[in-house]
Amino acid sequence: MRQLTVTIPDDFYETFISFFKHMPDVSINETQENEIPLWQQEMVLDRIKNAKPEDYISWEESKKRLNAKWNK
Repeated sequence: MRQLTVTIPDDFYETFISFFKHMPDVSINETQENEIPLWQQEMVLDRIKNAKPEDYISWEESKKRLNAKWNK
């Protein structure tokens, strides 16, 4: 027996699963290990929406601050 990992679009999921459910000796193990929870997506979008231009800093400035903090 062989194992296969497949990535499919959300709108095709139900069709795909219903097709394979009826096949003998097929097991379906669903994993969503890399999926970002909806609450976290909403939080990030809300932060982006409410951010002001002065809240953003360049990569160079960010790198300087991190180095100052961790490389004392």
